[in-house]
Amino acid sequence: MNKRKNNKNRNQGKKRNRTDKPYGKQPAAKGKPKGKRPSNKGSQQTVTTTCSGFTSDGKGIVQLDGQEVAVEHLLPGEKAEILVSKSGKFVNAKLKRVIDASKDRVEPPCVYYYACGGCQLQHMSNDKQEDFKQNVVDELMKPFVKPEPIMTMEHPYDYRNKSHTTFGLNQKRQVIGGLYAQHSHEIIPIDKCLIHDPKSDEIANTIKGILKSSKMQPYNEDTGQGFLRHVLIKVGKVSGEIMVVLVAASPEFKGKKKFVQTLRNAHPEITTILLNVNTRSDSMVLGDQEKVLFGKGTITDTLCGLKFEISAKSFYQINPVQTEKLYGKAIEMAELTGKETVVDAYCGIGTIGLIASRRAGKVIGVELNKDAVKDAIRNSKRNDVTNARFYQGDAGEFMVQMANRGEKADVVILDPPRSGSDEAFLSSVAKLKPKRVVYVSCNPETQARDMKYLEKNGYKVEEIQPVDMFPQTFHVESVAKLVRK
Repeated sequence: MNKRKNNKNRNQGKKRNRTDKPYGKQPAAKGKPKGKRPSNKGSQQTVTTTCSGFTSDGKGIVQLDGQEVAVEHLLPGEKAEILVSKSGKFVNAKLKRVIDASKDRVEPPCVYYYACGGCQLQHMSNDKQEDFKQNVVDELMKPFVKPEPIMTMEHPYDYRNKSHTTFGLNQKRQVIGGLYAQHSHEIIPIDKCLIHDPKSDEIANTIKGILKSSKMQPYNEDTGQGFLRHVLIKVGKVSGEIMVVLVAASPEFKGKKKFVQTLRNAHPEITTILLNVNTRSDSMVLGDQEKVLFGKGTITDTLCGLKFEISAKSFYQINPVQTEKLYGKAIEMAELTGKETVVDAYCGIGTIGLIASRRAGKVIGVELNKDAVKDAIRNSKRNDVTNARFYQGDAGEFMVQMANRGEKADVVILDPPRSGSDEAFLSSVAKLKPKRVVYVSCNPETQARDMKYLEKNGYKVEEIQPVDMFPQTFHVESVAKLVRK
């Protein structure tokens, strides 16, 4: 799932077959509600209804006055009380209480689940999560071929090799650290996230402790006062190397030496520490200024047998265990024999292209981001790859120029951002006329849209493989093989 822009032990929990427990922390109601609309307080109504299905982002669907409405944390077949509020034609519905629970409902293992919103599916068993994601891809890909069974993860927790903690003050002016609640800038204090690498949470908690015991203040978005905004931690799952990035509002780091020493004493496994300065007022986490405080400023990790250097800003797949399955399938679909010319569009730091180079005759990587191209070239040298070249530029324009020069490519591999590709890029694929196109996608909806264009322009979808890259969330990856007719 390349988020860069081309400009980038099954734990099923405790099952409940039936419950009249309150949803969240609301007081339990005694007995079942009488009638369909037992209460109407102001503009809010409590409605008893039954869930009929899922939205593509894992919410339950209910019918209210002839209108389909999405409700978080509700499963198909469940009877529940829904708190409904209306504003003009807009209807908002929240789950108040489950009356008859689905056999697929489990107790979320994360104590922050309902407050945080970073995960959306922990109230489902792992088998139900698998079915849900399979059905999403199956439905979107009906115009093409039946997708293969989804590739799941044996241990669907602790997988994220990158974490991002935000610091602030609560109403008692005590230092807190955690994640933003969904669709807001409210910090939910969190000590442990079940999908983070456990070591990253330990380090974030240590930093929170240092803040509490020192005069350093977290940054306040409203007043513009304070120093530390965020902490970004990257973990090499294979190498064990750890990067800590302190994102600050100012380059003036008082007590820098003591802070670094205290953190390193607590966590000698940290291999590099950086200070990133972000003076912006938007939602961007990292700023443009960067200074290495300890170590070499980068970490390395191994993916599919190759070593990659990872910087603070470079894109690297979040879940390396599933990435190896995803990339392995992509290379298989490319049907490389050692003679082919492969174009790796949206190549980023070169991961897919360098992995493909071991089976291809020649690899051409194209990426608009200059820093990513530099990383790709370094990674090529690091792995002694001699048959791959990386270029900075727009991949679509690059391929049009190739076609105009009479050059050919046997395979094009593309891994665009969530928005998918645009018609300009897809038309360049059609003009270059590779024998095969391998489309890696973190958004099957835009992938299906783009593949319809390619099918109208000389290609046929032959195989689709969904991969669960982000367990506990509604996101699903998909890789597809298209062949020229």
